Amino acid sequence: MMNVLVVDDDAMVAELNRCYIGQISGLTCCGTASSLQQAKERLLQTDSPVDLILLDIYMQQENGLDLLAELRNAHHHVDVIIISSAADAASIKTSLNYGVADYLIKPFQFSRFEEALTHWQQKRSQMDNQQYYQQAELDRLIHGNTSAGSNQKRLPKGLTPQTLRTLCQWIDAHPDSEFSTDELASEVNISRVSCRKYLIWLAEIDILFTTIQYGATGRPVYRYRLQAEYHALLRHYC
Repeated sequence: MMNVLVVDDDAMVAELNRCYIGQISGLTCCGTASSLQQAKERLLQTDSPVDLILLDIYMQQENGLDLLAELRNAHHHVDVIIISSAADAASIKTSLNYGVADYLIKPFQFSRFEEALTHWQQKRSQMDNQQYYQQAELDRLIHGNTSAGSNQKRLPKGLTPQTLRTLCQWIDAHPDSEFSTDELASEVNISRVSCRKYLIWLAEIDILFTTIQYGATGRPVYRYRLQAEYHALLRHYC
């Protein structure tokens, strides 16, 4: 589990964010802080180090950017996502210059909150487990896709995000499995023709690796398996 610290002087907002964190697998809220001093005291605890801070900017007599500046000047490498009503260019520019992982402007929907934390979680996991990168992998890490990401994220005509999500969730749950179109179509209860369209697209964007097997009649059977290095990208569609 990765530990998330909420720094916000509004008790209701802090509690809402704590509940939101609880809905995201692999993350836990390790505490809340209503002042910058409380946040710094929590960061000093070494029994359960903080992996991510959700930081407000406008905090009564304090400014959350002061904590961000202290962390960076002290070379503290904890990740930070800003969650604030501050929508002015100066605050946003300062935050980005200090290397925040994301910036959410209040009020926001849970879907945007989930997207921010899930993307950070996947990026953090990949960086912790990979020593070297190819350019395409680095592009996905930084931009969330490849240099041709706009084409990869756009589903071809006739394919729907809902069906794609169903397929990707099954593949995500069976990362070591090799399967044919018929087998997957049966597992998720969709037509073989429809299933094959999605598998072809997932193979085209390199998430799936394809092999061909020939049966007794000579009719080729396409088999697919997840390319491990693209598991994080697959989860973008889950």
